[in-house]
Amino acid sequence: MKKIILVSALMVLVSACDKERSTPASSKLSAAPEATKESAMTGPMSFFITSEGGGDGANFGGIEGADEHCQDLASDVGADNKTWRAYLSNSGRYDPKNAENNVASVHARDRIGTGPWFNAKGVLIARDVQHLHSDNNINKQTGLSEKGEVINGRGDKPNRHDILTGTRADGTAFSPHKNFTCGNWTRNEEGAAAVGHHDLTGPMPDNWARSWNFSHFSRGCSQDALKSSGGDGLLYCFAID
Repeated sequence: MKKIILVSALMVLVSACDKERSTPASSKLSAAPEATKESAMTGPMSFFITSEGGGDGANFGGIEGADEHCQDLASDVGADNKTWRAYLSNSGRYDPKNAENNVASVHARDRIGTGPWFNAKGVLIARDVQHLHSDNNINKQTGLSEKGEVINGRGDKPNRHDILTGTRADGTAFSPHKNFTCGNWTRNEEGAAAVGHHDLTGPMPDNWARSWNFSHFSRGCSQDALKSSGGDGLLYCFAID
């Protein structure tokens, strides 16, 4: 009986070894974790956080002016071969008495292209729009300016981690009944704008405090109001091509 058991065990061992030798190398490589493949992806800069605001609080002269700000800063570092867009939403307008007065909202997620996006060091930020709004790679170390510099975050002086978005967590605009875009980026006094934290930190451990695109609302639309809560009128910029 002992001989039979021993022979059976040897046969199982030999079979396992033969299977290992017969497994193609390509099959073994295909089993590599997807995260490993993604971390190896690199590319030219197609994402950055503006190193400076527009200088007039949340007033950029409209969303097109914010796009121009992104384009100008990209041009300063030789990246003007791409078309740049600010990650901003616009509030729509709803008139229950006259539909002709209705204006559709503009959603940040719909105006930044399809990806993938890389920072100034060539590090992958997100594969596509879905990845950007689910499990992206934006944080203090990767959310770099167009110059490849780290943006001050919570704990730094001055704190500049409030990035203007006017956008909900899924990348869409708020209801037309609420304006969290500082008058669609034309106000520099009263009002409010939705902001995110590029460094994923806040005063509390809750998700809202660690959201890259919707953490809280600004205390106003002026430069001083934006600075008072940890901002500087900075924007996320994405290349659409």
